[in-house]
Amino acid sequence: QVQVVESGGGLVQSGGSLRLSCAASGIVFSTYTITWYRQAAGKQRVSVANVTTGGIAGYADFVKGRFTITRDNAKKTVALQMNSLEPEDTAVYYCNARHASYPSISIWGKGTLVTVSS
Repeated sequence: QVQVVESGGGLVQSGGSLRLSCAASGIVFSTYTITWYRQAAGKQRVSVANVTTGGIAGYADFVKGRFTITRDNAKKTVALQMNSLEPEDTAVYYCNARHASYPSISIWGKGTLVTVSS
């Protein structure tokens, strides 16, 4: 079954850390760019971080220096390490896998909720 599944969300205090994981199945994982998005209540979904097929990472300005994205092609997983969390980071975090050569092939997970309390 072609899918990506997020895990690792939860409740954490301001200043704390969480590690999200995105696990893929049914795809040739190494040919997909993986992007983490988030959507806060009442706001649009925005890109947080991505990692290319070559392992190049990119970050939104609002998470630079706090979040780290890594991929493990052998395990077909991408992790998002989130440190120094702030209440503004509260959102549903989604994983997206987009084929590097055929970008119309895009797979979304159902999301995992991250809540940061002040």
